[in-house]
Amino acid sequence: QVQVANSGGGLVQAGGSLRLSCAASGSIFRINATGWYRQVPGKQRELVASITSGITSGGVTYYEDSVKGRFTISRDNTKNTVYLQMNRLKPEDTAIYLCRVAVGSEVYWGQGTQVTVSL
Repeated sequence: QVQVANSGGGLVQAGGSLRLSCAASGSIFRINATGWYRQVPGKQRELVASITSGITSGGVTYYEDSVKGRFTISRDNTKNTVYLQMNRLKPEDTAIYLCRVAVGSEVYWGQGTQVTVSL
């Protein structure tokens, strides 16, 4: 069994920063990739950023166009933790952010953390 815990959300003014954490624990043999998604009521869940495990390389990253240059995804393999540094936040970034961890052929989701950006 694998547990995924998200943390780091909160309320911030536009232009501010937050850092989200996604920590996986339990029966982990190999994490293939970790992705951060966000969910807004009435809209489809969208992939914001992802990173492969990349044990020997730096890991391959992906960013959704609207967050490029503002968000940075990184990982600490020793802690099985992935971070999402969010800078220059905008009101349209307001959403529940969820972490998705692919372990072998299985996928696990965190509980989500609320990010609210005010004007």
